[in-house]
Amino acid sequence: MKHNNQRKLNTGISVDCVIFGFDLEELKVLLIQRKTTNNALDSRFSLPGDLIYNDETLDEAAIRVLKELTGLENIYLEQLGAFSALDRLSKAEDKVWLESIREQPNERVITIAYFALVNLNSFHPSPANFATSVSWQPLKNVTSLAFDHHEIFEGAHQQLKTKLQTQPIGFNLLPAKFTLSQLHKLYEAIVGKELDKRNFRRKMIKLEIVKKLDEKQIGVPHKPSNFYEFNLKNYQKLLKEGFDNFGF
Repeated sequence: MKHNNQRKLNTGISVDCVIFGFDLEELKVLLIQRKTTNNALDSRFSLPGDLIYNDETLDEAAIRVLKELTGLENIYLEQLGAFSALDRLSKAEDKVWLESIREQPNERVITIAYFALVNLNSFHPSPANFATSVSWQPLKNVTSLAFDHHEIFEGAHQQLKTKLQTQPIGFNLLPAKFTLSQLHKLYEAIVGKELDKRNFRRKMIKLEIVKKLDEKQIGVPHKPSNFYEFNLKNYQKLLKEGFDNFGF
């Protein structure tokens, strides 16, 4: 890859990141767009990603990519797995783009994928490097991505749904204060189906990971709901030890 930095890139290994956010209504994923060879904006979206440097670990590379391409740092980040299909970079439009930025565009690249969870309203991502545009896209609108990124995206979404059953990682997508209705809507958005509201609330309270605050919503067109926050001590314990299947 053409790069002004003196550090040497490993042209055979990359990292790609699936970044999820929640706007209190629907689940979204952060995607980038790149410039085409004629300097126009590519109509297709991609996951934030890049080759790794030979002097950094995979985790360090993922953290760097998030910072360089989106401005995000200090967020929940977990390795998803490796993607090594022989044809993962074989799409014609992707080959053209690779030829414009890499010295060896036809070299095989294995990517290590990560997924991240962020409070969408706490970050203001901005494009950098070859990312010309960066935006939050609803999951329902993600139908086609560059390279094999749609496969990576679907794998990350499934991993998120699976982990949610045994660990309270969804709280990373919420602001510090939230209502139980917002928490309920988040879980429904992640698993993609309706969850019985009364049963959901009962389970959350039984896990003792939410704490009711002496504070309610203001300026809402309906009866104000109480705010809650997660119980940090129990949250950290369950995040480490997990709990029995939540029952999705």
